[in-house]
Formats: sequence, structure tokens, C-alpha cells
Amino acid sequence: ELLRPGLLEQAHGGTLFLDEIADMPLTTQAKILRVLTEQAFNRVGGQRIVKVDVRVVSATARNLADEIEAGRFREDLYYRLNVVPVHIPALNERREDIPALVEHFLARFASERRVPTPMVTDDAVGALQTYDWPGNVRQLRNIVERTIILAPGDRIGRIELDMLPPEVLNDQARLAPGEAARSIMGTPLREARETFEREYLRVQIRRFSGNISRTASFIGMERSALHRKLKTLGLVDPREDEVE
Repeated sequence: ELLRPGLLEQAHGGTLFLDEIADMPLTTQAKILRVLTEQAFNRVGGQRIVKVDVRVVSATARNLADEIEAGRFREDLYYRLNVVPVHIPALNERREDIPALVEHFLARFASERRVPTPMVTDDAVGALQTYDWPGNVRQLRNIVERTIILAPGDRIGRIELDMLPPEVLNDQARLAPGEAARSIMGTPLREARETFEREYLRVQIRRFSGNISRTASFIGMERSALHRKLKTLGLVDPREDEVE
């Protein structure tokens, strides 16, 4: 049979990665299940049975239990695939990973475009860490790529806050200090300081996903001192010790 080998044959003896498996039609799911069960398949347009030994790694951003309940995903395929489940928290639950991910994507896209890897200013990183990322890591990847593509020629080596896309900047503006903080010049020093500290710490705590130890390290405070300050400013429930 003079047929070009498909992905399954190419992955023989190795690993096949199936991304966003919940998006597969039920007919395709049935075919995948059959291959996993029998370790064999017929080529499209072919007659010979092809044996394969493939390790399958699959991923999805959806809740497969909900997909099964709705009849959009096969329960038998789920149990066939769900041998060693690995749950990766959403990006907004691990904001401390964002700087490393940004550096990785910058290096990758800069290499593809054959330009030096740009640096990112602290305020730009801070804005990326406080954004909610509804599109998860894929959205971060797209934003980094878009920023490099649209960067002016004389600024390609340095990614600054104003170069980030509107959705990130608008979110940053929403998190900025409110009207009371903007009018602190008309308040006594003690009240102005308290207003600033509350807004500053609220943003930093959000930046580090509520992790007090990481926040304390970043702002240069002892963890215990920061915890007391958060209680004083009403940013932590004194009964539960949880950041609000």
C-alpha cells in the first residue's frame, strides 16, 4: 500500500499528544477508543491492519465529567485515558509563574523573528500578573507574540507597560486606586498613607494569588509584619486568616 503514514504510525514506539480532546466529535472519539483498545487500525483507503504501540497523552481545558453528563464525551474513552491525571491550575491561580512564562515566550518568538530577546519592565510584568487571564496560558502566549509583532522598531528590545494590549491595560486601570486614593492630597497624612497602603497591598496580594510569603518577599517585609498590616487594613479576615 503506497499510502503516507499518519500521525499514529509516526508516533509508533513513542508518544502521541492529543490536545483539547473534548473538542473531538463522538465519531472520532470512537475511533481513538478502538485504537487504544486494540493497538491497531486500518488506514483510510487501505486493507492491511496496522499495529501500533503508542503512549497517549491528552489535554483539555473543559470539565470532562460535565461533557460526559451532557453526552458530548464518551465515558469509556474517559476511563481509558484517565490513567495518570495531572491537574494544572489556571494561570490566575499561579500568577507567580507568569514572569517565567513571559520570558520563555519572548525568547521563543524573538528567535523565530531573528531578533534579540527583549526585556520586560517591572510595571509591565506587574500588569500581566494582575490580569485575570480568562484564556489561560494560550492567551498569555498570544499576547506576548502580538506585543513583539506590533512593537515599534526602536522599542523592540524593551517591552513597556504602554505596549501591552488594551484588555490588559484596561484591567490594570480597573485595579488602580479608586477615587479616594486619587484625592489623598486632600486628606490628613495618616489617612492618606493608610489609603495608599491598602490599595498597594491589595494589588500586590492579587499579583501573587493571595500568597502572603511571596508578597512579603517582593515588597521587602517580614511575613508576620505583613500579616499584621493586612489585618489592620481589613484585607484579611482575622477569624479565618484569609486574604480578601
